[in-house]
Amino acid sequence: MTHLTTRRCGQVAVGDKLPPLKIDITSGLIIGGAIASRDFTPVHHDKAAAQAGGLPDVFMNILTSYGLMGRYVTDWCGPESTIKRLDLKLGAPNLPGFVMTITGEVATRDDAAGTIDIAVTGDNNVWGTHMSGTVRVALPKEG
Repeated sequence: MTHLTTRRCGQVAVGDKLPPLKIDITSGLIIGGAIASRDFTPVHHDKAAAQAGGLPDVFMNILTSYGLMGRYVTDWCGPESTIKRLDLKLGAPNLPGFVMTITGEVATRDDAAGTIDIAVTGDNNVWGTHMSGTVRVALPKEG
C-alpha cells in the first residue's frame, strides 16, 4: 500500500516544478469522460459526427480536461489538499492516438490564506497546447 502525504503550504515555493505526467489519449478516455460528465454532444462519442465537423475522430470535451488538470495538481499536492479554483483555456483538440504531457509550476503562494496557484499546461504530441490554466489549491498549514 502506498502512503500518501499532503504537502504543507510552507513546504512549497514559488517556482517549484511538478513532475510531468504523460496521458495516452484513447477513444475510451474521450468517450468515457464525455459520458461521465453527461456531455452527450455527438462529436465526443460519435466518429462520424466529429468527421462531419471537420476533425478525423472524436475529441476530448472540456470537462474531461478540467478533470485531468485537477487530478494532476491534487496528485502532487496530496489527499488533504482542496481545489479552490480552476481556470482553464482550451487550445488544440485531443484525439485518439495522441499523447498529452501535463506540466506545472507553482506561480504564487499565499501563506495567510494557505493557498498556492499552480500554472498548468497540457501539450499533445501532434498539435501542441491542448489546455493551459491555473489551479488554486488550499493546503494545510504547518502542523
